[in-house]
Amino acid sequence: MTAQLIDGKAIAEKVRQEVAAAVAKRVAAGKSKPGLATVLVGENPASQSYVSSKQKACAELGMESFGFHLPADAKQQEVEDLVKKLNADPKVNGILVQLPLPSGLNEERVLQCVDIEKDVDGFHPINIGRLAQKGREPLFVPCTPYGCIYLLEQVGCQIEGATALLLVGKNATVTICHSRTKDLPGVVRQADVLIAAIGKTQMVRGDWVKPGAYVIDVGINRVPVLNPDGTQVMDEKTGKPKTRLVGDVNFDEVKEVASWITPVPGGVGPMTIAMLMRSTFRAAEIQSP
Repeated sequence: MTAQLIDGKAIAEKVRQEVAAAVAKRVAAGKSKPGLATVLVGENPASQSYVSSKQKACAELGMESFGFHLPADAKQQEVEDLVKKLNADPKVNGILVQLPLPSGLNEERVLQCVDIEKDVDGFHPINIGRLAQKGREPLFVPCTPYGCIYLLEQVGCQIEGATALLLVGKNATVTICHSRTKDLPGVVRQADVLIAAIGKTQMVRGDWVKPGAYVIDVGINRVPVLNPDGTQVMDEKTGKPKTRLVGDVNFDEVKEVASWITPVPGGVGPMTIAMLMRSTFRAAEIQSP
C-alpha cells in the first residue's frame, strides 16, 4: 500500500481564497479591513523571512498589515509597551509576536500582554489553557496545530475515538511522546493519527508506523543533496553545497505503510500562514461584527 498525499499547498490555497472572499464581502459591507500587526525583535533571518511572508499574505488577501521591528537589545518594558499599544489600536485585530525573542527577554510575559481577542497565534496562556481543557474552547488555536487538524479533516480522517498524538479537543485519546519515552517506536506504532514534530531529520521510520495511519509531518530540516557516489552536489551559481528540505518522518519508508501522509515541503508549512489569515479575519469579526 502506498499512502495518498495530503496536499497542504492546494488545501492552503483553498483556505486563502475563502478568506479573501470573506474579506472582500466584509469591506463591501462598509466594515474595516482585518488588520494584523507583527512584532519582530532582533535580526534573526528566519524570523524576518516568516514575518515578510505573513505581511505578503495579508496584502494578497486584502487585509491590512502593520509591521513593527525593534532592535535585538530592546528592553522587556519596551516590547511589552508596544504590545499594549497595539491592544488599544482598533485598526489592529490580530497581534503576532514573532518567536523566538532574543535571549534576555521573557517570552511568557510578552505573550501574556497580548489581548486574548487579538491573540491570533493562540499563544496567550488562557488560550493554551483552554486548549488543554475538555469542553473549554480557546478563542484561537496555534496556527500550526490548527492547520494539522484542518488537513486531517479535509481528507476525511475520523478523529473522534482515534488514538492520536494530538487532537484531545476532537475526542481522541492523546499520547505525547518525547526523546525519553520508553519504547518510543512501540508507542508510536499504536497511533491512528501520528503528528511528528521532533526537530530531528527523518527520525520516524516505516516500522514505527501503524498500517493505515494518518501521518502529519511538521518537521522542517535542511539536508545536503548528494551525488550517487555520496559526494555533495554543489550549486554552480553560488559554489555552495545544494540542500533540500525533509521532515521528521522518513517519507520513503512511511508512505509504504500509512494511508495518508503530508510531504515536506508542501504539507503543513503552507497551512500555518493560511490559518493565521483565517484567525485574523475571525478576530476582526469578533471585535467589529
